[in-house]
Parts: sequence; structure tokens; C-alpha cells
Amino acid sequence: MSFIEILLIGIGLSMDAVCVSMSNGMCFRDTKLKRALIIGLAFGVFQGLMPLIGFFAGSIFARQIAIIDHWIALVLLAFIGIKMIIDAIKNEEDSCPAKFTAKLLFVQAIATSIDALAVGVSFAALRDINILVAVCIIAITTFILSTMAVFIGKKIGTKLNSKAELFGGTILVLIGLKIFIEHMWF
Repeated sequence: MSFIEILLIGIGLSMDAVCVSMSNGMCFRDTKLKRALIIGLAFGVFQGLMPLIGFFAGSIFARQIAIIDHWIALVLLAFIGIKMIIDAIKNEEDSCPAKFTAKLLFVQAIATSIDALAVGVSFAALRDINILVAVCIIAITTFILSTMAVFIGKKIGTKLNSKAELFGGTILVLIGLKIFIEHMWF
């Protein structure tokens, strides 16, 4: 598998993390470079680890993972998104959570990287792939794009003001539904 092919896979896998990073930027507009780097790093690490785990799990657990991965992503993203939407509706003034927590970031990183696990399983079937190179490319791509997305979300969130969390929560629910629909019917 070529560098370009792996890079394109990395970009595709990172899109969920990019959307969530943008939502974080909208909601937590006081975010500085350090927090944006932490967000990007968390998403990058999980997007890199999941294909590695999937690769080693290989065909042993492929069927079991494929059966529930979309449900896990749907539940986690929908839970976070619906909570954000409810908070936005309840409190128009400041509907974002008071603090950006490690627990929130951890749940987001897992939820957005579940599809990368399935990619790792498919990598196990390939003979011409260096898994360490592939996971590094995927992780670095996700890190860079997610870090940039935080600042894009911050800029958009400033313009949207109190609607930012409502918009961000809706994005998370839609991402969860997209993952679910793709895995169920496509």
C-alpha cells in the first residue's frame, strides 16, 4: 500500500475527529494552543492505536467487532451530542459545560476512532502494508487536522455565540448516525 493511499485513509478516518474538534472549539472558545494540541494529540493517538489494535486482533475478532462497533459509536456520540443540545436549549446564555475535562475528551476520542479499528482489521488481510508506518501516518494526519479544526471551530463559535453548542451537539449526533447507517446498510 502506498504512502498516498494510507494518507487518504488517514484523512478519511480523521474526519469524525475533525468535526468533534471543531465542536470543542465552538463550545470552549477560550481554548489556547496548549488545549488545541492536547485535543489533537488525543484524537491522533486513538486514531493511531485503533488500527494497530485491529491489525493484531485480525480475523480472530473481526466478526464480533463489526457487529457492534457502529452501535458503540452511535451511543457514545449521541449521548454527548444530545446532552449538549439539551444544555443549549435549557440555558441559552452559556450552555457549554463549565470545564473541558479529560473524561469528555477520552469518550470523544474513543467514539470517533472506532471505525479505525475496523480499518486495522482490514489491514491484517493485506500483505503489502507496514502497520507501524500506516498507524503513524494516520495518527499524525488526525493530530494536525484536529488541532487546526479546534481553531476553526473557535472562530465559527465566536460568530454563533450561544448557538455553538446546539450546532456542535447536532454535529455529534449526526456523526453517530452516519457511522451507524454506513455500517448497517452500506
